[in-house]
Amino acid sequence: MGLDIYVGPFTRYCSGDWETIIQRTAREQGIAFKTIRTNPEPADKITDPVVIHQAVDGWRRSLEAGLKPHLPSGLSWDERADAPYFTDKPDWIGYACAVLLAAHTEHPRYTTPEKAVTDWDKDEAFQASTSPEFKSRFYQLFNVEIWVPCDFAFTFKAPDVVGNEVVFGSSVLLLNQLKQLNAESFNGSAADLEKWKYDGAGRQDSFDQGARFGLAMFLHHAQKSVQHRLPMKLDY
Repeated sequence: MGLDIYVGPFTRYCSGDWETIIQRTAREQGIAFKTIRTNPEPADKITDPVVIHQAVDGWRRSLEAGLKPHLPSGLSWDERADAPYFTDKPDWIGYACAVLLAAHTEHPRYTTPEKAVTDWDKDEAFQASTSPEFKSRFYQLFNVEIWVPCDFAFTFKAPDVVGNEVVFGSSVLLLNQLKQLNAESFNGSAADLEKWKYDGAGRQDSFDQGARFGLAMFLHHAQKSVQHRLPMKLDY
């Protein structure tokens, strides 16, 4: 399974009114393409955006009620069905290398991989950064699946809009932490980041190329999330 980033309203996501970059490219070139997801969609899936919006709004209010003691300002983002969306494909290489870039930046005593990787959980630096006794500077990047454009300095586990338990974070904090990671690692300019995003990365590339690609991808979409007040999620 591949990995995409989606930035947009949950109403649009759940109604299927969006395309991954591969789907869009295939459609534009007249190529047949079918997406296979980790959690297959039910045959009786609801697609009416009005009904979906009502469900999403109820879910958001429930989530907000549970967080009220820790989040007095509440949870607010653009949930209009016709709000814009943004998506791209960092794939697991971009994600894994970005995660490990953060971990190895915090723990330089561990040997950095030479080649781009697709896994991260057994890496010693990652384990050190995510250990309970360590306070990571880049914790919003670790093990989070959904980021909402609200300013809070923690992550939490809760059901997503379809009932799967995932870890949530703040795209506001994620953006700040990714900027810090860029400053502490490659220190790329805006032009550099755009080029790294365009260059991509594959299994035969160096770890540094994979890390630059993943960093650029996540920075770009975290900026979109904050700028447009839209949730950001991993899609696989």
